[in-house]
Amino acid sequence: FLETAAYFCMKPKMGEKEVSPHSFFSIWHEFSSDFKDFWKKENKLILQERVKEAEEVCRQKKGKSLYNIRPKHDSGIVSKIRSNT
Repeated sequence: FLETAAYFCMKPKMGEKEVSPHSFFSIWHEFSSDFKDFWKKENKLILQERVKEAEEVCRQKKGKSLYNIRPKHDSGIVSKIRSNT
């Protein structure tokens, strides 16, 4: 624990000889809860952006037809019979 506190440059409070676990983890708890809240907000924004992109792609695909309609050519038997009469 003391090595971890030294790694994060924690100094003991006034009147204490060493960093207490309570003081270290109270600061760590505040940091982790703030980080978690920020993480959730950031993920929510990213999700909203992805939904907008997906909706735009869907709109673009709906705008384009999935198949092409070609004009009908008169090359069958019925057209030959009609042209002979």
